[in-house]
Amino acid sequence: MHPLNPNVLLAIPLLPLAAALIAGLGGRWIGRTGAHTVTCLAVGISCLLSLLVLQQVYSGHAPLYDQRVYAWLVSDGMSMQVGFWVDRLTALMMAVVTFVSLCVHVYTIGYMADDPGYTRFFSYISLFTFSMLMLVMANNFMQLFFGWEAVGVVSYLLIGFWYTRPSATFAALKAFIVNRIGDFGFVLGIAGIAYYTGSLDYRSAFAAAPGIAQAVLPITSDSGVPALTLICICLFIGAMGKSAQVPLHVWLPDSMEGPTPISALIHAATMVTAGIFMVARMSPLFEYSDAALSFVMVIGAITAFFMGLLGVVNNDIKRVIAYSTLSQLGYMTVALGASAYGAAIFHLMTHAFFKALLFLAAGSVIIALHHEQDMRRMGGLGKYMPITAVTCWIGALALVGTPFFSGYYSKDAIIEAVGASHRFGSGFAYWCVLLGVFVTSLYTFRLLFMTFHGPERFRDPATPAASPALSHEGGKQAPAHAPGEPGADVRAASAHGTHGDEHHGDPHESPAVVTVPLIALAIPSVLIGAFTVAPVLFGDYFGRSIFVLAANDVVARVAEEFAEPVWVSFGLHGLIAPPFWLAVLGAVTAWLFFLRNPAWAQSTAQRFAWLYRLLTHKYYFDWVNEKIIAPLTRGIGIGLWRGGDEVIIDGAMVNGTAAGVSRFGSILRQVQTGYLYSYAFWMMIGLALLLGWFLLHFRG
Repeated sequence: MHPLNPNVLLAIPLLPLAAALIAGLGGRWIGRTGAHTVTCLAVGISCLLSLLVLQQVYSGHAPLYDQRVYAWLVSDGMSMQVGFWVDRLTALMMAVVTFVSLCVHVYTIGYMADDPGYTRFFSYISLFTFSMLMLVMANNFMQLFFGWEAVGVVSYLLIGFWYTRPSATFAALKAFIVNRIGDFGFVLGIAGIAYYTGSLDYRSAFAAAPGIAQAVLPITSDSGVPALTLICICLFIGAMGKSAQVPLHVWLPDSMEGPTPISALIHAATMVTAGIFMVARMSPLFEYSDAALSFVMVIGAITAFFMGLLGVVNNDIKRVIAYSTLSQLGYMTVALGASAYGAAIFHLMTHAFFKALLFLAAGSVIIALHHEQDMRRMGGLGKYMPITAVTCWIGALALVGTPFFSGYYSKDAIIEAVGASHRFGSGFAYWCVLLGVFVTSLYTFRLLFMTFHGPERFRDPATPAASPALSHEGGKQAPAHAPGEPGADVRAASAHGTHGDEHHGDPHESPAVVTVPLIALAIPSVLIGAFTVAPVLFGDYFGRSIFVLAANDVVARVAEEFAEPVWVSFGLHGLIAPPFWLAVLGAVTAWLFFLRNPAWAQSTAQRFAWLYRLLTHKYYFDWVNEKIIAPLTRGIGIGLWRGGDEVIIDGAMVNGTAAGVSRFGSILRQVQTGYLYSYAFWMMIGLALLLGWFLLHFRG
């Protein structure tokens, strides 16, 4: 075996960092061409090196790489360092992150061509890539937390990229604050690891897991909570924020306020995948806590089904895909809770390709319609944009789990694995992910039919079209965005401002710089699942990268049902399995309600007005946050400020101490008269007191 070259591993994250600094600090000197050239070249080389590392690791020519780069800080015997842990899980994530990022970089050249913040955007997305690579390559919790926070900061910058729009600023702040809530739990989990192991290294934490599983943290004199369960739940709370699981999901749909390329990057390869990767990496810890895994499974199941329903009633093309991401992240989380970590990472990989494809295809449509995002003002675009339409159809078929497409192998494997699990909550989770197939198919085909088929509703965007979409108020036609809500400002008035509000002429296909990344992503969206299902899902690809107790290995039990070649037998099995027919039912329903007879959608919305109102208000999570939680926390903060800071800290401790010293000094000043006889008098009194004390003490 030949160990991995440390210089190659250093180059993979540092090249995007160097490019980000060059484009960000030197953008005015190198210009637009220089900015996109240096960033695309850096990420492209990083991608090639990542594929090389993947080939070396997969072929078995390179052992686990666990080395320190340098020690950042040593405190009380605990070393905080920068180092790399590169195994098969890491190598797979590196390849996915850099490949999707490269496609997004190239696509951005066309999409952001008219934006005045062109060089700044390239700097941000390159920095985003660096942050995610540092996260997945970390060999210790300190570096993991650095990457974790770095992707959060850069996502804040990118979601609020068009900072002159209040809705974008609001969305960026919302994402930042919600993630800070999750990160509080994440920090507590890391602190628990440090407390029980005295180290922040993965190797030490994983080795100590069986011992920590026996420890109990006392709550009262008679009761306690298993330490490892509490640690794992705290770590997962961090993942709930990053990977947008209920109830910390509220930031993800609003992240659509950022430019489409960053929507693709956040939803496909960075940020939201960080939580899934982290739990899979921490499998040696989670495997010893059934309670924590059940918690993970139930949260994922709720997210998978109920967030998918929101995509059925939304009319913004990007937000529909965003709710799809929420749902698919729920599928991955359910797999983690079922101990099917390999299935979760497999779905993360396939999902990265077809979800990036769907977002970039949506961006191509938005470009063609002069930044129109309302699907009720689209329709019939297939004949004008054949490459975009075909690639979007490919991504959609992969998303709904069509047999032999990439998404089928990973998504149905999760459903099968959850069905084979006997963990508490697995029954509820199974029905959520199974029924979620119908919901996924319904909103996906609704998007396809409303965008690329049916009547052309984009001719006069100023007039609301006769819409086949469900409306926002009792079945009546509503405007694309309510005044004051995120997205209400006109897209054409954004930083892209060269486009007018009116559509001049027929839409046309996007340039090659946009369509080539679509084709590049469409190929793995079809093929990657069939090529990798045998080794990655049912084989021994992950090896020791993922730890699963023998009693919890549901993926192995599922694998026993299929003969070689697995991609054929598993694909044929899908044609007779319930998920496929639920997907067909969803497609037929979408065709009937949104293409064949749109009036049915309107009447259904009116008949089930209470349900429709619940969905259009997103289960009132935002209302609760804005009307109850925000005022409550603001009131607590004001109370602590006025009662604690002003009264106790400033009043009693700071100002009170100063006032007390001042008063005491005023008293002492009365003694300092400046007269010699006065000092002699007080000296005599002092000597008398001392003499009296001495005589009393001596006599005693």
